[in-house]
Amino acid sequence: MPLSTVLRVRLPGTIAIAAVCALMALSVDASAKAARPVEETAPRDAGEPIMAIVSIKSQQVTFYDADGWIVKAPVSTGTKGRETPAGVFAILQKNADHRSNLYDDAHMPHMQRLTWNGIALHGGPLPGYAASHGCVRMPYGFAEKLFDMTRIGMRVIVSPYDATPEAFSHPALPVPNAEAVSAAPERADQLALEAAEAAKAADVSKKAAAKAAREASSSKAALRKSEGVKSAADGALARAEKTLAAAKTDQAKASAEEQKLKAATKAAEAAAKLEAAQADATAKIDAAASAQEAAKDAATRKPETAKAATEAKLALEPVSIYISRATQKLYVRRNTRKPWPDGGEVFDATIEAPVTIRDPDLPIGTHVFTAMASDGAGLRWSAVSIDAGDDAKNALDRISIPSEVLDRIAPTALPRSSIIVSDEPLSKETNYRTEFVAVLSNQPQGGFKTRKPTPPPVVKPWEGGGFFSFFGPPPPPPDAKRGRTRQVQSKWAW
Repeated sequence: MPLSTVLRVRLPGTIAIAAVCALMALSVDASAKAARPVEETAPRDAGEPIMAIVSIKSQQVTFYDADGWIVKAPVSTGTKGRETPAGVFAILQKNADHRSNLYDDAHMPHMQRLTWNGIALHGGPLPGYAASHGCVRMPYGFAEKLFDMTRIGMRVIVSPYDATPEAFSHPALPVPNAEAVSAAPERADQLALEAAEAAKAADVSKKAAAKAAREASSSKAALRKSEGVKSAADGALARAEKTLAAAKTDQAKASAEEQKLKAATKAAEAAAKLEAAQADATAKIDAAASAQEAAKDAATRKPETAKAATEAKLALEPVSIYISRATQKLYVRRNTRKPWPDGGEVFDATIEAPVTIRDPDLPIGTHVFTAMASDGAGLRWSAVSIDAGDDAKNALDRISIPSEVLDRIAPTALPRSSIIVSDEPLSKETNYRTEFVAVLSNQPQGGFKTRKPTPPPVVKPWEGGGFFSFFGPPPPPPDAKRGRTRQVQSKWAW
C-alpha cells in the first residue's frame, strides 16, 4: 500500500489517540493543581497569630490564633541537599525588604527570620514543590499580609508531616495566680524605681566615699606635718632648757630664759595643733570608713535591685520552658525586649536546672505545649507533636519539674507561654538573640550546610540587663557597615 494511503487510513486514529493523550494530560494537570494547597482564610474574624506550623510533607503553612487556624497557604521549602530543617523555631527579626548576601542578592521580601544563620519565612516563587535553599517561601501577597500581623517571638514549628494543635490539659502545666498577674505591672514599676534609686545611691555613695577618702588622706598628711612641727618645737624647747641650765652669767641666763619662753610657747602651740590634727584625722578616717561601708552596701544593693527589677519586668512577658531528654535539663527563656544593635532582641536565659525524666533511655518525642489564651483563672493550652516518641500526655507524665522553678515562673504565666519537651538538646542555632531552637536530628538539615555558625558571645552589652548564664554574655556589636536591608545585617551569612 502506498505511504500516502497508509497515512490517509491511520491519520484519524493517530489524531484520536493524540487527543485522548492531551485530554489525559490536562486531566492529570488539573488534578495536580487541585491537589496542591491553596490560600485559605477562616470564615471568622482573625485574632493575632500565636503560632505557625509548616508541613514539609504537604508544602503548606498554617497560622493559628487563640481560637484555631486563621490562614493557610502553600509554601516551597528547601530542595534536596538544602532541606529546611524540621524543628521548633520562633521569629527573631522582621525586614520588609531583605536581600540575600549569600544567594546573588536575591530578593526576600517580608522576611521573618527564624535563625541567625539563614532560615526564614519570606515571599517567593512557588513552583509547587520544594525548591528553596532552606527558607520557607510563601506567596508574595500572603507574606506581605502576615508581615504586620506577627510579632517577634511568635512560635514557628516546622514539621516533617502534617501536624495540628490539639486542646490539651495536664497538672504539670503552669497555673497562674490571678493576684500575682494583676499586681505584676505595678510591682515591675515599683522595683524599677527602686533599682533606679539604688543605682543613683550607689553612684552618690561611691563619690562620697572617694571624697571622704581624699579628705582622710589630706588629714593624715596634715597630722604628719603637725607631728613634725611638734617634734621640732619640743626639740627647740629642750635645747633652750639645756642652754638655760648651762648659763653662767645673769645676762646669759636672761637671754636663755627668753629663748626658753619662746620655745615653750611654740611647743604649746604645736601641741594644740597636733591635738586638733589628731582629732580631725580620727574623725575623717572614721568618716571615710563609714562612707566606704555605705558605698559597699549600696554597690551590693544595686545589682540586687536591678536583678529584682529585671525579673519583675520579665514576669510581664510570656515564659518559654525547654526540657531536653538529651541533657536532662530544663531551660527558661523570656524576651527582654532590649534591641541588639546588629538586629533582633536579647533573650534572658538566667534559669537552668536539672530535671528528672522517668525512663530516660526511652524516646519522648518532640512536643510543643502553648498557652493559647486565658481561661478563667487559668490558661487554655494546646499541644503539637512533631516527632516519634511518647504521646503528649505520657511525655509530661514522665517529667518532674523542680518546684522551685514552677514557684518562680508559674504565678505570672501568661498566654503565649510554652513548654517544649524534646529528645533533642538545644540546637547550636540557639544563642542570646533567639528563643529556643530545637532541630530534629533524624531529619535532613541541608539548609544549614552553607551557613557560618554564630560567633559565641564574649562580653555583657549593657549594665543592669538580663544575665546570660547558659550561653555566656553576648558580644559587642561589630563595626561592620550597614547592609542593603532596613536593619543592620552585617556578617550574617544568607
